[in-house]
Amino acid sequence: MIHEQYAKLGSVFTISFFGLKTTFLIGPEVSAHFYQGLESEISHGKILEFTVPMLGKEVGYGVDIATRTEQNRFYVDALKPSKLRCHVGPMLQEVENYFLKWGQQGTADLKQELEQLLMLISARCLLGKEVREKMFDEVFSTFHELTDNSLRLTSLLFPYAPSPTTRRRDKARARLSKLFAEVVRSRKSSSHFRQDDVLQNLIDSKYKDGRPTTDAEVTGLVIAILFAGKHTSSSTSTWTGARLLSHKQCLEAAIEEQQQILKKYGEHIDYNTLLEMNFLHRCIKEALRMHPPAPTFLRKVHRNFTVRTREGHEYEIPRGHTVASPLVINNNIPYVYRDPDVYDPDRFGPGREEDRAGGGKFCYTAFSGGRHACPGEAYAYMQVKVIWSHLLRNFELELVSSFPETDWLKVSPEPKGKVMVSYRRRALRPCATT
Repeated sequence: MIHEQYAKLGSVFTISFFGLKTTFLIGPEVSAHFYQGLESEISHGKILEFTVPMLGKEVGYGVDIATRTEQNRFYVDALKPSKLRCHVGPMLQEVENYFLKWGQQGTADLKQELEQLLMLISARCLLGKEVREKMFDEVFSTFHELTDNSLRLTSLLFPYAPSPTTRRRDKARARLSKLFAEVVRSRKSSSHFRQDDVLQNLIDSKYKDGRPTTDAEVTGLVIAILFAGKHTSSSTSTWTGARLLSHKQCLEAAIEEQQQILKKYGEHIDYNTLLEMNFLHRCIKEALRMHPPAPTFLRKVHRNFTVRTREGHEYEIPRGHTVASPLVINNNIPYVYRDPDVYDPDRFGPGREEDRAGGGKFCYTAFSGGRHACPGEAYAYMQVKVIWSHLLRNFELELVSSFPETDWLKVSPEPKGKVMVSYRRRALRPCATT
């Protein structure tokens, strides 16, 4: 329906859902205020209210904007490049150990395998060594119970209504809070104990007035980053693989890039090596364009504002409207992306850079943008690169099931069903000198 309205009415139009007016803003020309507007003018409003019982009233949309902005700063600091470097080694170790269980050849459900692997990586890099080694099963089974019940329709629409679903959610949240509180107190009581994981960064964070984060705040912040990272990275890594294995030319180019890096650095991989995997980066970015983790972003308008379309038409968006930026359409606009239905990683390469040349800074918003840009973007790319560089170097892979459809019934759309691949172990060799 949205595609039809866009074709009929253009880049700005309003649809009424049960009396609630939602205005769609399509294209970079009309998106600036959506992403950059002040919180007093345009915000999430009550749209993300369902996250409060899941994360806790001490963080996110349970606190005022000033506190939330400072908490976002904690994430930015914990995930900045200088701190990401230390995560490469643990990520590599988890990836290498995980795929040791694969035999010389066989078949596997790529979606399931990568989801399990990313939980292990999250445990090690986000939560720390003691959670990974001693509490993994309990933490992640409880986390799954929490998120599964938080994202059911009844919890989304009526997050505070008493129901079996919300009771299961609250029970899991209380258990997870207890588990994380034990870890936090243990670390705080051991002055010699210091780890380079995100949990430790959040424990050490301080507000501008000098106040340290509380145990409850750390728990909420950790649950939030686990939730965001798990859903984004597991689907993105699977879509990247499905697309690569369905496009022989792209797969060969990705393998050749790994051969060139092997020739230059040998088997050694560190943060700088990952930064040189430019084609693999573009493969991931293109998978995100075609399969965004969030199909649309929503905001609530608190003050009238005006947008100007590519054709020069002006529209005033009134206070009270909900506004939507639909990535599923924005990522497929032909005047921004040439042949948008084609998987073409080089559209982001030198000389093309369609996401920059297509009409503004908000052509590509897989990780949102402006005031709401995701601080975990570099971390997400890094862990997907670690996984796929290892797979490309060590296995011949073939997609043996049909290319997956998208499961649109999920809050964060993901590949539907199993994604079966056959594998044969190999040792990739450097490119021969020419």
